[in-house]
Amino acid sequence: MSVSELEYAGAALAEAAARAEKRIGALPEPASRSPEQRAVADAVHEGVRALRAGFMDEHADAVYDRLTEHRSRYLRLAELVQAAADAFPGLCPTVAQMDDELSRPQAAKEGREIDQGIFLRAVLRSSVSGPHLMDAMLRPTDRALSLLPEFTRTGVVEMEAVRLERRDGVARLTMCRDDCLNAEDERQVDDMETAVDLALLDPSVRVGLLRGGVMSHPRYRGRRVFSAGINLKRISSGGISLVGFLLRRELGYIHKIFRGLLDDRPGAGGWRARLTDKPWVAAVDTFAIGGGMQLLLVFDHVIAASDSYLSLPAAEEGIVPGMANFRLTRFGGPRLARQIVLRGRRVRAAEPDAATLVDEVVEPEAMDAAIERALAALDSDAVLANRRMLNLADEPVDALRAYAAEFALQQALRIHGEDVIDKVGRFGARSS
Repeated sequence: MSVSELEYAGAALAEAAARAEKRIGALPEPASRSPEQRAVADAVHEGVRALRAGFMDEHADAVYDRLTEHRSRYLRLAELVQAAADAFPGLCPTVAQMDDELSRPQAAKEGREIDQGIFLRAVLRSSVSGPHLMDAMLRPTDRALSLLPEFTRTGVVEMEAVRLERRDGVARLTMCRDDCLNAEDERQVDDMETAVDLALLDPSVRVGLLRGGVMSHPRYRGRRVFSAGINLKRISSGGISLVGFLLRRELGYIHKIFRGLLDDRPGAGGWRARLTDKPWVAAVDTFAIGGGMQLLLVFDHVIAASDSYLSLPAAEEGIVPGMANFRLTRFGGPRLARQIVLRGRRVRAAEPDAATLVDEVVEPEAMDAAIERALAALDSDAVLANRRMLNLADEPVDALRAYAAEFALQQALRIHGEDVIDKVGRFGARSS
């Protein structure tokens, strides 16, 4: 494709997007629109989004090459959508538009993240650009690299949402949002990715462990809790974003736990292995709800207390449960997956079906001993090599990429769906 073709198509999109913005700007704010005005806004958005999708269908690789200097630069998701907004006006929301959008409650947003979803879907489903973006998200974050000397020296990093401690060759990650039952938000995603990066970067770490800490929440005071899933109150207030949470979580630290870290520092991996990966154990106390249950699907060994349970309340919340729809049938089969995802079935650790989702069920007082046994069993070079090959066979990266491409758009549409806004709004009202 010639440069002039791309420039011509980009100019036509920019002109159409500017006209659409002018029409949207003439309407009241989203929360104040009448049904008729909402219909007008929907029609305007629909028209220009069809143009964006068509533009990306035709020019995704040319656009991505422009933004990454022919794939010589690795841009993470947030950097990529910002670069797209700057280089191709009207393709993605500008920084100012997104700052305004993210300052609003979910019910008062324009839905601009849908435009980011259109863009990212096209990039991810490209067999040329998609793998490069997946690699960009597997690289260590700047924050982790800055903390690595401290962690290497002390073996401890304390963050708001996660405490990381290295002991006896084990990186012990403790989720410590004790006031909200480890409900996930963007702070937790950032802290988790930092902790996972540090565990993978530190050569003295051989195995990783993830467990929930002791809670101060009134209903579970003094008990360990794994995770209550996504923070619905934060969705309602507008604090859960497509790029900063929903996609970063899946293509960042969760994929790193499963696949490993792309570390191209001198002497890091060399010719033996492109990725630095390690075995991981998860320990579930009390419950693993929503995103907490999603996490378990990438771990090598899962231990659950006998009084705990797992659930994916996707139908209740109205959103897509991350990559669980992609992974869950591999564990429990299609019937159990549909019962959990579509009907909200709660699986208790002590019931037979839990055997497909967890490796061990032990009494709560036996959790510590079971964890140490599992960590010791996974601490070998043979385990590391074989888990790498099992993961490659179970989940080829291109299959994940194809799912992630469609997830980018479908989740953007879902978080701006009227039913989701209504549900999380009612939850926020109950919690306030």
